[in-house]
Amino acid sequence: MTRRLSLAGQLLALQVVIICVVLVGVTAVTVAQSTRRAQEVEGRRALVVAETLANAQATREAMAAGAVRYLRVAAEVARSNSDSASVVVAGADRTVLATADPEELGARFDVGDSTVLTGRSWTGERPLDGDPAAGAMAPVYADDGRILGFVSVQRPYPSIMDGLASAAPNLLTYLGVASVIGIGGSLLVARRVKRQTLGLEPPEIAGLVEHRDAMLHGIREGVVGLDLQGRVTLINDEAIRLLGTPGNALGRTLTDLGVGEELRDALLSSDVARDRAVASGGRVLVLNRLPIASRGEPIGSVTTLRDRTELLELRRELDLTRHVTDTLRAQAHEFDNRLHTIAGLIELGEADEAVRFVHRVSSSRSEFSQVVAEAVRDPSIAALLIAKASQAAELGVDLRIAPDSALPALGDGLSTDVATVVGNLIDNAMDAASSAPQRWVEVGLGVVDGEVDVVVRDSGPGVPAGMEREIFRRGVSTKGGTASGERGIGLSLVHLVCTRRGGDVTATSVGGSVFTARLPADDETLDGALVDA
Repeated sequence: MTRRLSLAGQLLALQVVIICVVLVGVTAVTVAQSTRRAQEVEGRRALVVAETLANAQATREAMAAGAVRYLRVAAEVARSNSDSASVVVAGADRTVLATADPEELGARFDVGDSTVLTGRSWTGERPLDGDPAAGAMAPVYADDGRILGFVSVQRPYPSIMDGLASAAPNLLTYLGVASVIGIGGSLLVARRVKRQTLGLEPPEIAGLVEHRDAMLHGIREGVVGLDLQGRVTLINDEAIRLLGTPGNALGRTLTDLGVGEELRDALLSSDVARDRAVASGGRVLVLNRLPIASRGEPIGSVTTLRDRTELLELRRELDLTRHVTDTLRAQAHEFDNRLHTIAGLIELGEADEAVRFVHRVSSSRSEFSQVVAEAVRDPSIAALLIAKASQAAELGVDLRIAPDSALPALGDGLSTDVATVVGNLIDNAMDAASSAPQRWVEVGLGVVDGEVDVVVRDSGPGVPAGMEREIFRRGVSTKGGTASGERGIGLSLVHLVCTRRGGDVTATSVGGSVFTARLPADDETLDGALVDA
C-alpha cells in the first residue's frame, strides 16, 4: 500500500505543478515575442543592406552605364558581408541584373505587393526556399531623378531554437525566482493550514466529520447548535422530530422555524440549563444547554433535548395515586380519632352524647359532600375534592368550594388533566395555609369561553414579588427544599399539564395566594359535558 503525501507535500507538489505550467506559458510567450522581435530586426537589417547598396554612387553609375559585371560583384560583396540569403539587383523593367543564382539572371523579378517601383522603399515577408523570410527593396535613382531599378535583399528568420536560446537567460531567472517564491509560499501555507487544522491531515479530518455525523444522527437525544445570532448551526434528526422543524433548518433562526416562544427563550437563554422541563407541541422536553467558546471567544451554544412526555404521564398517574393514598390515610386517621371518641363516650356511659357526636360529624360531612355534588358534576374531580376535605381537616385547614363554582362532567382526558391541576394546587394551598393564623383554602371551578377555569385561593403568606412566573419552574419553591429535592415539583407539573393543552397557569397575591389555571377543551368534549349537565 503506497503512503499518501502529507498536506504539506500535497501543497508543495501542487505548487510545483502550477509553477511548471506557468513557466511553460511564459516560455511560449517569451519565445514568440523573441521571434517576433528577431523578425522585425531582420527586416530592418535587410532594408539597411538594400538601401546602402541602392544609394551607393557606384551602383547608380553602374546601372546608368549598364556595367552589369560591377553590379554582380557589388551584390555578392553586399550579400556576403551582411550574411544575407539573397541580394538581387534588377532594372526598372524588373529584369534581374545581378544575383547569386545564375538561373535567375535575365529573368523578370516578381515584386509582389512591393511599392519599390513607385519610388518608395519596402519591407515585408517573402518566401525563401519555401519558408517565409524577411525581405526589403530599395529603389536606385539616377542623377536626374529617374528610377533606374531596385535592390532586393532577403534574410532568413531565426528558428524557434534560436529564439529559445536567446530567451534562455531570462527563463532561467524566472524559473529560479518562481521556484523560490513558490516553494517558500507552499511551505508557509502548509504550516498555516496545519496549525488551523490542529495537525490533522485531510483524511483524518474527513474521518472525523463522518464519525461526527454518524454519532450526531444516531443518538436518541436531540442536539441543536446555535450561533451568537440565534441561527441554527447544527441539528440532528431527533431534534428535527422533537421541534417539528423542516429538514433545511441550518442557517435559519428559531423564529423562522416556528419554534414556540417558551422553547425559543430556553434555547436562546444565556444561562447554563440543567434538566429544564419545557412544554412544546404537546410534548414535555427536558433541556440541557451549555454555552460554547473557541479560543476563549464565545461562539454560541449547544442544547440537548429529551422527550419526557411518557415520564410525565407516569408521574401524573403516580401523583394521582399519591393523592388517593394520602387521602385514605387522612380519612383512616380521622375515622380512628372519631371511633376512639365514640368508644370513649360509650365507656363513660354518655350514649346520648355519642349519638349527638355521630350526628354532628355526619351532618358536617354530608353538608360538604352536598355542596361538592351540586357544584361539580364530574365524578372524578368531585371524589378528589371530598377526599381532599379529609386531608385538610387533618391539617386543621378549612376547605371551601367557591359559591359560583359550576363544573359539568368532562371527557376522560380533560377530567384527568383537571384532577391533576386541582390536586396539586390544593396541596400547595393547604401547605401554605397550614402555617397561617386563619387556615382556609377556597376552590373555584367553572367553564368560561370553552376553557375549564380552576381558581385556588388560600390564606397563606402569598407568592413573593417577582416570582409569579419563576415559581412554576421545576425545583423552584418559596419554602426550604428537602433532602430529596421534593420541593418545586407540583406547580411545575401543573404548568406542564396546562401548557401542553395550550392553556396557562398564573399566580398572584391578594390576601394570600391566588392560582388561576386555564385548560382549553375541544368542542366535542364541552358539548358532551354541557349535555350531561
